[in-house]
Amino acid sequence: MENELTVTITIIAMAVATYATRAGGLWLLERFTPTPFVSACLSHLPGTLLISIAAPLVTDGGPAEWTAAFVTILIMGRTSNLLAAMTAGVMTVALLRTIVGAV
Repeated sequence: MENELTVTITIIAMAVATYATRAGGLWLLERFTPTPFVSACLSHLPGTLLISIAAPLVTDGGPAEWTAAFVTILIMGRTSNLLAAMTAGVMTVALLRTIVGAV
């Protein structure tokens, strides 16, 4: 029972910290006019975060992950639809792992 309470309090504290970080950033940006350089950096931030998450998975992965990365890049290059590219990549990994076996 005590362990469950600790876990619940930890989850709530992490949620509050995450919200405070995001709200604080928005509050700060409302107070200042970002320079063109800062605006350019912020506009590219989501893509760089996705790459920083995916790159280690691809480099440490096997053929299923490499194929999925190729499919994702191919679809993104042809359609510029991030959701379709990510969906195709995830489905490729799942399909190849199912066919070849859990890797």
